[in-house]
Amino acid sequence: MKKYAVKPDAETLDIVNTVARKTEVTVVMKIYRGDPREKICAAAEQIPLSSLVMGNRGLGGLKRMIMGSVSNHVVNNVACPVTVVKAHTRVCSQNSK
Repeated sequence: MKKYAVKPDAETLDIVNTVARKTEVTVVMKIYRGDPREKICAAAEQIPLSSLVMGNRGLGGLKRMIMGSVSNHVVNNVACPVTVVKAHTRVCSQNSK
């Protein structure tokens, strides 16, 4: 991560370290540059994964058609099982004033 001058989010690192410490799960965090569809698929081939968990931004149909769905591409092109986690949407209470 030093190579790209990227500083990971402290809260994210804390969550990942806690989960890895409490379970028998090995967590791998890497940063790649380029087309995310191709980079994630290439990484899944290089790193021996038993499963892959990735997020989904929840683009609408038109944007997904134009831009392409990264998660859909990965699900259909990697050998390991993939779990796609939907983006969290905030729901505002209508009673709030």
